[in-house]
Amino acid sequence: MAEPEGTAARPTVLRVSELTRSYGAQRAVDRLSFSVQAGEVLGLLGPNGAGKTTTLRSIAGVLPLQEGAIEVAGRDLAREEVEAKRRLAWVPDDPRPFEALTVAEHLEFTASLYGVGDHRDRGRELLERFELAERASALGSELSRGMRQKLAIAQAWLADPAVVLLDEPLAGLDPRGIRGARDAIRDLAAQGTAVVLSSHQLDLVEAMADRLLVLSSGRAVFSGTLEELRAARGAASLEEVFLALTDGESEAP
Repeated sequence: MAEPEGTAARPTVLRVSELTRSYGAQRAVDRLSFSVQAGEVLGLLGPNGAGKTTTLRSIAGVLPLQEGAIEVAGRDLAREEVEAKRRLAWVPDDPRPFEALTVAEHLEFTASLYGVGDHRDRGRELLERFELAERASALGSELSRGMRQKLAIAQAWLADPAVVLLDEPLAGLDPRGIRGARDAIRDLAAQGTAVVLSSHQLDLVEAMADRLLVLSSGRAVFSGTLEELRAARGAASLEEVFLALTDGESEAP
């Protein structure tokens, strides 16, 4: 498989090897292997139940590893869990902030957790960027769905991670918030952060991803660029290719 243009010299900062995760008799992720380079945006696609969120939660360390290996910026998640997690940020599809902490206190907590030094100026910039400055004293329990999403993104950006995992990052955002989040993702990748972007919004993935990883029933059915995917499947739109690749996949959560 050809490397995306301009990425050949970039280091690999996320490596997933033979990741397997089962829930009872059901195998949610089956021997999944892939890697992401610094500054690359990987679009993670698949219908509901394909294993996308399980994969992201496993990489983030939310789910303990059952089989396989994960390395974040050269740190093995199983053997060097704290160091690996310090190089990674995760924005879930429905962030749940601490109800008793203010927006500003969430950023202070994140700075302490990741060992970010002089974070106040950066924190103020992020609050302004994500339209949270006027809500800095609001409690987590007072935030709307969109505000919770923006706060989670701001916390991830503050940590200056080597890898950021985004699970439906635009959910709950208004058009202005969507535009700001798209620009922020592009800027983060341009600064060298590897981004794994999981979304059912195929137009978002098509516009932003350097490479695609398509899952079906917990397995990778395609890995490569959009151009390679179109050439292989003979379809013009990402939607047509996606439906062809995942034909028959269960839509159950």
